[in-house]
This record gives sequence, structure tokens and C-alpha cells, in this order.
Amino acid sequence: MDAGNLLKPMLARGELHCIGATTLDEYRKYIEKDAALERRFQPVQVDEPTVEDTISILRGLKERYEVYHGVRIHDNALVAAATLSNRYITDRFLPDKAIDLVDEACAQIRTEIDSMPEELDGIRRKIMQLEIEEMALKKEDDQLSQDRLAKLREELANLKDKFNEMKARWESEKNSVDEVKKLKGEIEKLHADIENAQLRYEYETAARLKYSELPALEKKLAEAVKASEEKKQNSMVHDTVTEEEIAAIVARWTGIPVARLVEGEREKLLHLDDYLHRRVVGQDEAVQKVTEAILRSRAGIADPNRPIGSFLFLGPTGVGKTELAKSLAECLFDDEHNIVRIDMTEYMEKFSVSRLIGAPPGYV
Repeated sequence: MDAGNLLKPMLARGELHCIGATTLDEYRKYIEKDAALERRFQPVQVDEPTVEDTISILRGLKERYEVYHGVRIHDNALVAAATLSNRYITDRFLPDKAIDLVDEACAQIRTEIDSMPEELDGIRRKIMQLEIEEMALKKEDDQLSQDRLAKLREELANLKDKFNEMKARWESEKNSVDEVKKLKGEIEKLHADIENAQLRYEYETAARLKYSELPALEKKLAEAVKASEEKKQNSMVHDTVTEEEIAAIVARWTGIPVARLVEGEREKLLHLDDYLHRRVVGQDEAVQKVTEAILRSRAGIADPNRPIGSFLFLGPTGVGKTELAKSLAECLFDDEHNIVRIDMTEYMEKFSVSRLIGAPPGYV
């Protein structure tokens, strides 16, 4: 007796309403083989959403992640999560991979908020070193050690004052961020309470929550956000997720230097021919054709299901054929070694093709 045989009688009698979710492979393997079970369900094909649909999904989830992590998410971060994950993460599907990107970026910013800033931690370590040195110098009686001890105590006092001042500022900024997080959480809970009250037909309670308590909390939140914004100048606490954080995580996942690509992609592409000419002298026509193909691809004009471009550079040794390919790799992927190079002089014999595609069955 398997689960299918347990479900079929109840589904047939209408005693059970069931919504299932499975992959195409598992559907063919487990459901399709049992015609009676398959007949009890109406298959609904759920396709992968487009990048535009994914951005809309992320905008709907944005507030939930802001409340949970206590950070703020820029809209450009959501757009970057959808576009970069679609372009560079090929082994997973939207919107799952884009949601994970946003979630990890939020968690990273939250960790940075809760951790002591690097500058403050450096001062703390310096104070610790000087205190150890002070304890050692106290045991010495010579004049040189006493002079050094006096200077050290003065330096130590200055560092402690600076540390206490910076720590107080950091804690104040951190408390402002936590206050915004707390108020957002209370507002979200209040919205849920209003919905529950309306479902229970407790209209008096719903009206009190909606028109009395909710406006008061929203006013507090606006004031807290304003106070937090005023402290943004030279702030030690970074509480905002931007496209830079998303790009850095994509780079960490894939090994592709997306972060630097995003930073100045537009400027880099607009001046791609100038950049290539820094390394490749002359060859204007070849550089122009390559540049136009890259620009077409990035502008979305080219067919996404076809290669960005296919080029055959002809000419004698030393005129810049390989150098142009290396320059392009360095410009687009941040390193001239990020290129697959196949030297055809190594494949002149018929049997040597096995080095590319492997040996046929039965051969070693």
C-alpha cells in the first residue's frame, strides 16, 4: 500500500482536497505511471518567471525582509538581484536564486551592523597591545623605560578617549537602526491583527487599530527614520542593501568578478574601443566589429539564445589576434586569463580530437 492508493479513494469520494507540487521528472516517475492517480489531479504547468516578474516578486517580499533583518533594501538592489542571477547563476531558477541573493545580502549587512566596525576594533586591539607593554615597562627601573612609560600612558589615555567616543557614537547609530527595525515589526504585526479582526467581524477593534494605533506607529517610524537619516553623514553603521552588495555575493558564488563589472559597466562599454586600443595598436576594423557585437549584446538587441559574436581573425603571427582576445577578456571579466584557449596546432592528428570530446566507447 503506497501513498497513491491511500489518496485515490478519498479523492474519488471528494473527502480530500489536495494541492501537490512536484518537478516534471518526479511527476513522470511517480504520478504519470499511475493513470488512476493522475486522473484525480489537474496538472498546472508553472513556468519560470521572467526577470520582470521576478523583480515584481522581490518588491512584494522587500518589506518582509527589511523587517526580519532590520535593514533597508534599495530598489536597484532588487533589480540587480534579478538581472545578475539570471545572467550569471545558471544552475538554479528564478525567483529562488534572486530571493536567496537578497536574503544573503541582508544577512551580511545585519552581521556588519551587529559587529564592531573595523576602525573601532583596530583601536581596541592597539589599546590592548599598549596595556601589555605598560605592564612590562612597570617592572623596569632604568630612565629610558620610565620615559617610554610616560609617553605610552599619554598615548594610551588619548586612544581610550577616542575609543570611548567612537564606541558611544557607534552604539547610538546602532540603536537608531534597531529602533526602526522594532517599529517596522510592530507595524507588520498590527496589520496582521487588523486582518484577523476583520475576519472575526470585530469591526470596532479593527477600526481602533487601523485609525488610532497604526497612524501613531507610522508617525513614530517616520521620526525614527528621519533621525537615522540625520546620522548618515560619516556614519559607522551601514544599514542599506545596494546593488554593490548583490554583485559582491554573485561574485563570491560564481567566481566571476561581477562587482567590478557592475561598478563601471556602462562607462566601460561606452569606451570599450578606447580600452582595447590601449593594448592593441592599430587593427581598427577588428576592434570596431568586436566592440559593436558586445554593445549589441549588452543593449539587449542581439538574440539571447545565440553567441555574443563569432569572429575569425586572420593574419600572420604577431599582429595582435591573441592580444585582442586577451584584452577583451580583461575588459569584460577582469582578467586576461579568464578565457578558454584552444591551440589548434595541438589537434592536427585525427586521434587528437579525443582530447577535446573524449575517447569513443571501447577506446582508452
